[in-house]
Amino acid sequence: MLRAVLYISISIALLALGFTSQNTTLGDLSIGAFLALTVPTGLAIHASRVHMRLYWYSLRYGRRTVRISAAYLFRIKVDGKYLLVRGSRFPHYQPVGGVFKFSAQGQGFLASIGALDDDLVAIDEKSKADLRIRLLGSHLSKFYSWFDDRRGREDSPWREFYEELVVTSVLPRETFPYIFHDYQGRIVDKIRYSSRADSLEVLIADVYELLPNIEQEQALRNTFASNSEDFGWFTRNAIERRGALPGATSATPIAEHAQKIL
Repeated sequence: MLRAVLYISISIALLALGFTSQNTTLGDLSIGAFLALTVPTGLAIHASRVHMRLYWYSLRYGRRTVRISAAYLFRIKVDGKYLLVRGSRFPHYQPVGGVFKFSAQGQGFLASIGALDDDLVAIDEKSKADLRIRLLGSHLSKFYSWFDDRRGREDSPWREFYEELVVTSVLPRETFPYIFHDYQGRIVDKIRYSSRADSLEVLIADVYELLPNIEQEQALRNTFASNSEDFGWFTRNAIERRGALPGATSATPIAEHAQKIL
């Protein structure tokens, strides 16, 4: 955010100098420099948009409790269909992925801003240290800066991929000793009131796309004929309609957040 402000300030100063200078050469150079800064200014504003939005939330909702859930989702696409798995807590299909974990270092930071464990999901061995918390809105911007810095928290999507697809034998261990993936970007939902959480809520999702090698892609394709209810392959239309298709006598429940991988 500070970088964006700096770029804007310099750009305005250069433009003003270019139009007011009596020296033609200096004026042309100033206007040229202004134009050269236009692109990085735009990029800085775009990158800072989420920071600015959360800073505004910090001011507006400073005294209210806000629930934060920060997760990662996998786009696994083969032959035009997307792989979804059945949720363990809720009976719907959703992308492979899960909530980020925080480390001891991260726990220290979260304690410093008064963050509390979320009470919407019971804390057990599986959900322990999940980055699913509640804090005062005044700390939203500070939390996001910490999260964006990546220190003190999980920074790899491998754990949930391994637990949901390899440990469960959906995919063969020998074919998936490792994976490659591309980071597709981050989706930070606008703040909203959640009746389930009985509080304001901000959802953060980092989206990754699996890049299977030839052998891994074939292993994925081999699961097409499976009758398992633990996972399934779905079209874009099915995900957009959350499992409800025209003419179907019944619908397959698909989580709303599955649309984030499209």
